[in-house]
Amino acid sequence: AVGTSLPELATTVMAAIRGQADVALGNVIGSNMFNLLAIIGITALIGPIPVAPEFLQFDLWVMLAASLLLVPFVFMKMNITRTWGIVLTALYAAYVVAVLV
Repeated sequence: AVGTSLPELATTVMAAIRGQADVALGNVIGSNMFNLLAIIGITALIGPIPVAPEFLQFDLWVMLAASLLLVPFVFMKMNITRTWGIVLTALYAAYVVAVLV
């Protein structure tokens, strides 16, 4: 997943460096929406996609929690600071460790 996300990372970092926060966030959200809806939808048109129970027990909840974690930034118009960047990156690292263990 990291390999396929590197183009989005590069685009988002460059947008952030240029002060284009809307482009940075739009790129991340748009990419995720495309992956969640279009890719899964097109794949399901070709054939059924089995959903493993493990996904529903862990990954789905992590994805929902991560989305909810970002809601206050949108509705309270808060900036995602470097501190939050560290927190979010650490949470991703913890997720990867949890999945691999």
